[in-house]
Amino acid sequence: MTEPLAQRLNAPAAGRNATPILDVLREALPARGTVLEIASGTGQHAVHFAAALPGIDWQPSDTDARARASIAAWREHAALPNLREPLDLDVRATPWPIGEIQAIVCINMIHIAPWEAAIALMQGAGTHVAEGGALVLYGPYRRDGAHTAPSNAAFDADLRARDPSWGVRDMEAVEALAAAQGFACEARVAMPANNFMLVFRKRASG
Repeated sequence: MTEPLAQRLNAPAAGRNATPILDVLREALPARGTVLEIASGTGQHAVHFAAALPGIDWQPSDTDARARASIAAWREHAALPNLREPLDLDVRATPWPIGEIQAIVCINMIHIAPWEAAIALMQGAGTHVAEGGALVLYGPYRRDGAHTAPSNAAFDADLRARDPSWGVRDMEAVEALAAAQGFACEARVAMPANNFMLVFRKRASG
């Protein structure tokens, strides 16, 4: 049997960007409620954020079994009462295995997935996030059709070479998807390494 310690994956980038992301999350997320993290990856972020935000029930998820095993191992090591077991959740599969939630956090997914995944993410957010709740995205974006840095252009080319359906997305297109599901863009926060955090708020219906 594989020991939990051996199952814990470690992504250096997750360690570097966790604190800057948390600074934005403290302002964007509610003090209490359930937050669904889409594409949680190694689980490092889930542990970091759950530890810093004890009033929130942090629900990690990932489609990849190895990632879920890593999240579970990090969770066992951290022993945080507000960090839930990871869900097997593909945004394109319906229904999602969760009820109403107060927020969704999605870090570094929509550029490493087909555009259909971004569409499905927004549709799921529109269905599950409560009125006044948040949708928070992190990653690289193009603005007005142009890359914000040469490194992002090179990254985009590499992604598209690996899979033509991947690529750095236009911020305006992502915002339009969110708006169609009832979300208003509340903030565009420039982050280290030429990334952005987009904070959306679910409008009241009617």
